[in-house]
Amino acid sequence: MDRFRHITFRNYVGVGWLVALAAILGLYFLKPDFLHNQFAFVAGLPPFWQYLLFFLAGCVRGLTLIPSTYLIIAGLLIFTPWPLFIIILTGILVSSASVYFFSGFLRLDTFFEQRYQKRIRQVKVVLQKHELPIIIGWSFFPFLPTDMICYVCGALNIEFKKFMLGVFIGEGITCALYIFGGSALLRFLNVL
Repeated sequence: MDRFRHITFRNYVGVGWLVALAAILGLYFLKPDFLHNQFAFVAGLPPFWQYLLFFLAGCVRGLTLIPSTYLIIAGLLIFTPWPLFIIILTGILVSSASVYFFSGFLRLDTFFEQRYQKRIRQVKVVLQKHELPIIIGWSFFPFLPTDMICYVCGALNIEFKKFMLGVFIGEGITCALYIFGGSALLRFLNVL
């Protein structure tokens, strides 16, 4: 019984996040028709509501660990490139900041340092020497989840401004390539 007295609000939030994550991933993998119907619904809304819903989805997306690429692809079917770029990048920045602070709130730094002391020290040394280039590179590289570097930076207490600048540059380049390149490709395919 004493074991349960030490359960804190932080534990409830952590468990709630895991349950919500499992539910979202379950919908994503087990009920793709549900998501297709939701997308069709959003596509039929007035532009203001489309922008708002895409922005909100971008803001919470990071906590679900679902890549932003899916939002970009869906957005290319609805929006013109510049508004989509602004919405997606702003959503990524809000999401990245949320993940950064969420990892601190859950005290993942303490968890990681207790479990992986030697590796955490090595990562800290590398990150402290080359914080910005590593964050930019990680955020830019398409096969590395940006949300993971957000958790790591939050857990290691990397300077927030430097972290956000790195994500802005790396994700900005990636989003620009995906959005403007994807839009050009769609225009080209429509010509054929």
